[in-house]
Amino acid sequence: MASGRCINGRKDPDFPGGLIPHHALNGTPELAYGVTDWFELGWYAPFAIDQNGDFHSNGAKIRTLFVTPNAAKREVFYGLNIEYSYATPLFSETRFNIEIRPIIGIRKNDWEFIVNPIVDIGFGNNGDHEFVPAARLARKLKEDLSIGVEYYAALGPIGSFLPLNEQQHNIYGVVDFKIGQFDVNFGVGYGLTGGSDRWMTKLIIGTDLNDPNARPIPKK
Repeated sequence: MASGRCINGRKDPDFPGGLIPHHALNGTPELAYGVTDWFELGWYAPFAIDQNGDFHSNGAKIRTLFVTPNAAKREVFYGLNIEYSYATPLFSETRFNIEIRPIIGIRKNDWEFIVNPIVDIGFGNNGDHEFVPAARLARKLKEDLSIGVEYYAALGPIGSFLPLNEQQHNIYGVVDFKIGQFDVNFGVGYGLTGGSDRWMTKLIIGTDLNDPNARPIPKK
């Protein structure tokens, strides 16, 4: 289960009739199944609660993840996460979308660095190809505890990026820890540009339903 709260965000939607980010809570329950040690299937049911407390469904997503086998134990790992989604009008100007998320990671001693050069593709008259990169740098302090910095951006259509002050550039301070059988990722984010939400929080809670001692395949 992933969720994010926009504490102080943009007062205008990304497109006419879209969700206003300010004070919105976004959540995504997810079920995933590891078919092999290099292939995982997932299903999302994203939603949002707007600033008025109203609930809105954002359709559904199917995820396919391909990674190097035993990625959690490798110094260098890589993969490809592809999400196929049906979105509702409040969240997207296109009903059918694909997110292509390459994964490139390096893990050395207690440090971990992951880069995701993500491309979002929308199909239809209003569809486009947008570049929304992300990255993570984290340090393991002890078993089941690490701290880090995560970066998320939305630059606009490929080949025609938005002006810098209209792009989204967000940086989060994050902590990862474990409570019983649950892995927790919590972060507080700050928007660096005028096109970004100013203050945000994020929370991801996950567990392995089959083996509570297993580590999930990294898909950052």
